[in-house]
Amino acid sequence: MKAIQIVTAGSTEVLAVVDVPIPVPRLGEALVQIDSSGVNFIDIYYREGRYPAPLPLVLGQEGGGTIVDIGPGKTGFKRGDRVVWRGGFGTYAEFAVVPMERLLAIPEGITLEEAAASITQGLTAHYLTHSAYPIQPDDTVLIHAGAGGTGLLAIQMAKALGARVLTTVSTEQAPTRSSCIRKRISPIG
Repeated sequence: MKAIQIVTAGSTEVLAVVDVPIPVPRLGEALVQIDSSGVNFIDIYYREGRYPAPLPLVLGQEGGGTIVDIGPGKTGFKRGDRVVWRGGFGTYAEFAVVPMERLLAIPEGITLEEAAASITQGLTAHYLTHSAYPIQPDDTVLIHAGAGGTGLLAIQMAKALGARVLTTVSTEQAPTRSSCIRKRISPIG
């Protein structure tokens, strides 16, 4: 299979497309054919060597794809299930072995690309709006970086929970983008 791997830390020049064996799932794991991989700043930090990792390394910590094989043991998934996950390494590849406890089923109507691109930001926004502080109807909340991925999702979640939302943005262009988003979410709350 093809994978994007690093053998040393550095700039983008250290990224190399290589052929590596397709991994085999063990107990409690699934082999997923990757359709989409999220790209995050943490991937850059590992590539640059800011965070140490054993090398060689296939980067990528979140992905979406279809289960093609399952290791031994009971699972709640089957071949052909569309799944998304985060954590670990290896999504910059055609296949990855993923621990079953990290897999989430992708609901109908959500593409693999949307799921992979939003899993980390979505879980962060959900944690902040439902666990760190469970937003209540009529709360007023301030969401920083409202034009970013996590901010946009947190705004929508807060509005769905009945909150009045205020947000900060970093550039003059961002308020225009946020206004478009507000139109999309205004019917919710």
